[in-house]
Amino acid sequence: MERAGPLVGALIVTLPVTIWPAYMFLALEHDVYYLAASARMSLAVNAVSAIFMFAYLLLAQKRGLLASLLPAIVIWVVLAWLTRSIEWSVYAAGAVNLVAYSACLVMSRRFREVRAPHVARQWYELPLRTALVCALMGAVLALSHWAGPDATGMLAAYPVSTTSTMLIVHTRIGGRASAAVIANGLWGMIGIALGLLAFSATILPFGKGLALTLTLIVPVAWNASVWLGRHRGARALAPRR
Repeated sequence: MERAGPLVGALIVTLPVTIWPAYMFLALEHDVYYLAASARMSLAVNAVSAIFMFAYLLLAQKRGLLASLLPAIVIWVVLAWLTRSIEWSVYAAGAVNLVAYSACLVMSRRFREVRAPHVARQWYELPLRTALVCALMGAVLALSHWAGPDATGMLAAYPVSTTSTMLIVHTRIGGRASAAVIANGLWGMIGIALGLLAFSATILPFGKGLALTLTLIVPVAWNASVWLGRHRGARALAPRR
């Protein structure tokens, strides 16, 4: 991540490595109506993740890991719970994502470009990421058997990959460099929103197979397009010899 830069690292972190497996496993246990309701809630709660990430990156400029991450998590929990109390349509959930990510991208613009020092990786990084993802998958599946689709969709949308990145990167390269990764990660989270939007729009008319495929392909294509656009922009601005 340090060598590739904050944008590439952020786009890798925000690939659908949690939301897609969560819905793949849910699809094995529940019908399309349950999945559609869960996805609408996940889409709405995904907007809360923009505020969660922005809160963290602001705090990380001057504070340590726990003082930056814990308040951001509290903000996510409170806002996600309030979001769950609203009856969302697919279009309304998509619109709130557009507003939230547009605003946070504009406000976080000055935090994106920070050069990260190269620091050796620690042995626990991959096991920690794996453990957090597995814990979320298990919690989502367990909750889905006794709670409704709204609660399941809310939990499935928690940005566990982003949280694990904060836990690992903040202590390794410092708060400001970690915040730069998270600020760039806002671009990648738009891809997650688009994937959930595609899932919500296709699950009822076309079934599980196409919906799950789009939930994976759309975010990957979005992140690739963001990288390509930034890469071409950088080349265009580079001085010619």
